[in-house]
Amino acid sequence: MNAPDTLDELVAAAQASFAQALTPADLENAKAQFLGKSGKVTELMKGMAALSVEEKKSRGAAINLAKQAIEAALNDRRQALANAELERQLKAEALDVSLPGRQRTPGGLHPVSLTLERIEAIFGSMGFEVAQGPEIETDWFNFTALNTPEDHPARSMHDTFYVEGGTEAAPNLLRTHTSPMQIRHAVQHVKKHRALIDAGDKGEGAFTGSMPEIRVIAPGRTYRVDSDATHSPMFHQCEGLWIGENVSFKDLKFVFTNFCRTFFETDDLVLRFRPSFFPFTEPSAEIDIQFQTGPLAGRWLEVAGSGQVHPNVVRNMGLNPEKYIGFAFGMGPDRLTMLRYGVNDLRLFFDGDIRFLQQFQS
Repeated sequence: MNAPDTLDELVAAAQASFAQALTPADLENAKAQFLGKSGKVTELMKGMAALSVEEKKSRGAAINLAKQAIEAALNDRRQALANAELERQLKAEALDVSLPGRQRTPGGLHPVSLTLERIEAIFGSMGFEVAQGPEIETDWFNFTALNTPEDHPARSMHDTFYVEGGTEAAPNLLRTHTSPMQIRHAVQHVKKHRALIDAGDKGEGAFTGSMPEIRVIAPGRTYRVDSDATHSPMFHQCEGLWIGENVSFKDLKFVFTNFCRTFFETDDLVLRFRPSFFPFTEPSAEIDIQFQTGPLAGRWLEVAGSGQVHPNVVRNMGLNPEKYIGFAFGMGPDRLTMLRYGVNDLRLFFDGDIRFLQQFQS
């Protein structure tokens, strides 16, 4: 057999051996048989020592061509094994992009927030401002300024969360109602119009001396130690205040009747003012409503407390109670939300169950 046929067979044998290698390690073992220190190509190169100069040239060129063909086959097989391994990894780690994505449902306002917006809009249409204030209050604004001194029995109705930052004589607390905003807003109002008030007190003219009326609502979060189907440690209140020189209980009845009928979108309800007690109003009344039709027809439902502002509270606002008079009321937006949407457990509003809250999204 002549030399070219032998080299061709060697190349073919190397290609067949490389093709049978299933792993990179197998391929390196096959490489050693042909291109290693004791490999077949190396042995052929060593055998050239006994040849003449002319034979070395031709034989060497033929062996180099064979070596290049073997190395090319080796590289091709290496690449094939690498491609196969990459394909295996891609299949094992594949992301199935045909699966549906995670759907993000649109958000919306909490039902109590919807009620607060509705309350603000209705009272805004009647000329009431909206006041916001701190949820951590001083004892003076939360109790004392509202005619509830430290030894007043009404304080026992307000189990209170006290917080750090105050003093023993003037502790800080989480506000138990939003009534403190009545005082805060009125004090700022009086400071702003002090010159007009002083002029009016001196009898210097009804027009130039009259203070603009105080007409404000104060919605917000409040806190008491209560937790059951109709009470929560954190809940919402909305206080209202109207102070002027000629504001009567008749105005209170008109304003609140108009509010309730607008809020519930029906004229088919009646109001009842039931005598009660609150330290910051005198006289005081609970406000009940009764629907004439529907699932709640015939039942009296308490929705607010109200009354004529107590002279001591008017005085703490910086006003003369002999000249300025008005009414205040306080209602629970959470309860109004329950009545409007037919919810029977207050805790559902604050449990964070998305299935419950989704019912109120338009």
